[in-house]
Amino acid sequence: MVFSHSFFTSRSTMGYSSSVTAVVAVLLFGSSFTSTDAYDALDPNGNITIKWDVIQWAPDGYVAVVTMYNFQQYRHIQAPGWTLGWTWAKSEVIWSMVGAQATEQGDCSKFKGNIPHCCKKDPTVVDLLPGTPYNQQIANCCKGGVINSWVQDPAGALSSFQISVGKSGSTNRTVRVPKNFTLKAPGPGYTCGPAKVVKSSRFLTGDGRRTTQALMTWNVTCTYSQFLSQKTPTCCVSLSAFYNETIVPCPTCTCGCQNNITQPGSCVEGDSPYLQQAITNTGKNNYAPLVQCTNHMCPVRIHWHVKLNYKEYWRVKITITNFNYRMNYTQWNLVVQHPNFDNLTQIFSFNYKSLTPYGPAINDTAMLWGVKFYNDLLMEAGPFGNVQSELLFKKDASFTFKQGWGLPRRVYFNGDNCVMPPPDSYPWLPNSSPHLKMTKLPLAMFCLTTIALLLSLF
Repeated sequence: MVFSHSFFTSRSTMGYSSSVTAVVAVLLFGSSFTSTDAYDALDPNGNITIKWDVIQWAPDGYVAVVTMYNFQQYRHIQAPGWTLGWTWAKSEVIWSMVGAQATEQGDCSKFKGNIPHCCKKDPTVVDLLPGTPYNQQIANCCKGGVINSWVQDPAGALSSFQISVGKSGSTNRTVRVPKNFTLKAPGPGYTCGPAKVVKSSRFLTGDGRRTTQALMTWNVTCTYSQFLSQKTPTCCVSLSAFYNETIVPCPTCTCGCQNNITQPGSCVEGDSPYLQQAITNTGKNNYAPLVQCTNHMCPVRIHWHVKLNYKEYWRVKITITNFNYRMNYTQWNLVVQHPNFDNLTQIFSFNYKSLTPYGPAINDTAMLWGVKFYNDLLMEAGPFGNVQSELLFKKDASFTFKQGWGLPRRVYFNGDNCVMPPPDSYPWLPNSSPHLKMTKLPLAMFCLTTIALLLSLF
């Protein structure tokens, strides 16, 4: 049972030959596996689906509403937002757009009078910014390309725009679906499949008494791969526990190494007099990370501390620290895997949802995110660049502090897998500390001292 409280969040109810065979299998199939394949074990069905609904035929084309649905449970698209591209199947042009815009117009010199919005064979489209005039908006547009994750904000997990296409044909038989779709969010990472014509979408009118239908619909599915997104990790995990004075830091050079000699500006010291100048001197890329100089050089660190041990419960403190001076993480989230999440009793100042990627029988994965208007914004590096919470677990039959059991198995920040320290560096229990017995060495010393004292009296 999870107790509710202000700033507390209730949890949701809910042999040799074989080795040879494995090696042969890897050799046989390794060549067919590419880095474009994307699969997330904790969100196996997560994807972004782009739906094109033709809602009206035009004399030389059609008008369609394009909607991007983020069906990923914990991965979202943050600023500067999504960029969508494709290649036209014929010689189509974009006459106009509402709720988005093409980044380049292209060569429209063949047109007299009305000039299309974009004449490129391979247009690139971006969302409009907040504050766009209402006559240039449609529903679910104009958020600067930001799309929230499905679990955190289902209503904000989509983005739409309207597009008027010409020179495409104006019937189901003459229209050809675009190809070679690309999605950047904001950089690489997503791989999109081909457009597939599906059953036409149906829409319910505002009064709920009439249903209309799209004239034609096709879907594009895009999946994420962290290997395509970043060349280096973006976060790391450090560990500590009350029963061991050792603090296990993030592995050295997890996300890169300090290299200000050959690469000036790769990091900046927190007390540097040139800090403000380095932050504002962004050049063309305002979102390029500028991290604080650390041994790990990661933009984000997650620290897991086993804090207290009670008779029937145990407590953990989680701290997320931002070392990036150019990024505020809005709508951040954390996914943690630990076998005791099935007995999570209370969580302080974070929202919580149980994820069950392996079926409802195994509840060992939790998604955590900030409370709106309280700590849902992880500020840039500095004195306010951290958020923290504590988790209270009820002990079960499998509970132990031995062999690092109380430490997380896997940690994700904003959908990216964070680097854990090597297991042999974990904080281990001292000898006999689980039972709080007197160790043998002090006892032996006490006995020897007592004997020596008695002998000296005679």
